[in-house]
Formats: sequence, C-alpha cells, structure tokens
Amino acid sequence: MRIPRGALLRSRVVDDPSEVLETVLDERLTGYVVFEPQDALLLGEATRGVVTFEDGIPVLAYDTERDCGGRDGLDGFAVTGPNRVTVHAVDADALAEAHETVEFRVPPGEPARTLAGDERLAERTTAEAPESRRAEGRDQSSVEAFLADAEAIEAIRSEAREEARARAEEWGLDDVLTDQSDSAFGE
Repeated sequence: MRIPRGALLRSRVVDDPSEVLETVLDERLTGYVVFEPQDALLLGEATRGVVTFEDGIPVLAYDTERDCGGRDGLDGFAVTGPNRVTVHAVDADALAEAHETVEFRVPPGEPARTLAGDERLAERTTAEAPESRRAEGRDQSSVEAFLADAEAIEAIRSEAREEARARAEEWGLDDVLTDQSDSAFGE
C-alpha cells in the first residue's frame, strides 16, 4: 500500500486526538493524519500511525513501527499523552488505490473510540459516514449477540424451570408449583 505525499495543512502537538479527529470531520478532509506519540519521540522510537480520510471519514489505519493496519494498527499508536499530529490533504483519486487495501480498513467511528476514547465523536462520525460504510465493523455487542440467539435463551429458560422445580421439591412446595407452573413458566 502506498499513500501519496499530501499537502501539509498543519502540524502541532495535541493532548487529545479527538480535537484533530473532530476538526478533520468538520472540514471534510480527504487526505491523512500522522500521529506520533511524544513519548516515542523522547525515547527515540519510530512509533507513527497514519489514518486516512475521505470527506472527513476515516478509511484506513496503519502502524508504521509494527507494520500492521486496521484495528490492530490503531491499537499500536493509541497512547495517552501528547501526540505530534500532521494533517495532509490529498486528492481522492490519489488515495483510491490505497483505500482498496481491505486489511487496513477501519470502521468510521473506530479511530475516535480507540485513539481518543470518545464514543460521542465515534457515533457522530459513523452517522455522517456514507450509508455504505455505516454498518462496517459494527460488531454485535455480546449482549446483542446473545439476545439474537433464540436457542441459547430457550436453553436458559429450560434450565431455570428445572432448577425452580428442583428447589420447590426440595422445600416441599412442589404442590404449589404444580398449580402455578403452567402459567408461570409459559407451558
């Protein structure tokens, strides 16, 4: 993957990456942002992360030190503390080939979540993304996945019924449970 050199728009040190991500979104930047954690610079490390954008929406992420992209790439340069940030504009046609690199793609809201811990900005970015990108990477939460699994829910209900019956029998309440169990447990 090759990202063409862009026109430098600004370079500064920021404490909070959400400032930059929000500005890029507001300006509808097509280009890229380079994040260099300051602690890496002080220690002489070459940690550097690149996030590309199309109309202000993140497309790719790449960690130059670990040579990996996508969500794993974001994790590599998601550090607390100041970052030197450089913002570059690039023509969309020049980024088109790079943006086809599927293994480096990130969901629209992921940089805001991972780099800045800003769920509000992540949701805003996702909402402003093109329709075709909004569902990208929206992994179901574990609760959503569980609730979608009807068999698992029924297995838990069945287990709960059996446990209730066993407890009722143990406590000598099985006659009461028998009278009410059909309606109480939906049988």
